[in-house]
Amino acid sequence: MTAETSGIAGDDRIVRESGIDARVASIVAPVLRGIGFRLVRVRLSGQNGLTLQIMAEREDGTMTVEDCEEVSRAVSPALDVDDPIDRAYHLEVSSPGIDRPLVRKADFVTWRGHLARIETSILVAGRKRFRGKIAETTEDGVAIERDKPADDEGPTAFVPFDTIADARLILTDDLIRDALSKDNQARKEARKRRGEPEEDDADEGAEDETGTD
Repeated sequence: MTAETSGIAGDDRIVRESGIDARVASIVAPVLRGIGFRLVRVRLSGQNGLTLQIMAEREDGTMTVEDCEEVSRAVSPALDVDDPIDRAYHLEVSSPGIDRPLVRKADFVTWRGHLARIETSILVAGRKRFRGKIAETTEDGVAIERDKPADDEGPTAFVPFDTIADARLILTDDLIRDALSKDNQARKEARKRRGEPEEDDADEGAEDETGTD
């Protein structure tokens, strides 16, 4: 976590960017909040020449193709004005996907019981990489049930939030089922809030297949 990114008002992420990525995050995060989205991650890579990936989602965790287009239209003018990247680049807006990055404390609560991979910025219990099920989340960190503990390690490791440099879910059949179920429920609740009629099961199944990364 850097001083630059920690100053973004309203940014409750525990995993944040540095360098140019942090500058871009400081520009787009307020824009996203203004139109009802939240920032997940910013990453500038050398893919396809130079690609700026902005990963975002709605507050309920959903993100459709139309949402990606809306976000792209909203952040492009802000990036053009501030011009944080001194070369031509391709803007790519995406959803977090099923094997999503875990960037907020709430993410670890939401996906309790699922496999995750965590990397830390400093040694924690003698290592920097952890893999296992998310067992419990406190205000200070997350307990991980190791799937393959070494002989000299206990079955559970506690990783403080302020040491986490990167974390993401690991794709499993259970995760796919749970993610689709949560997405479907969030869409139902969103339609109810908007006063729209509920779709039948066939329509919902088709939407799950086309609307989830």
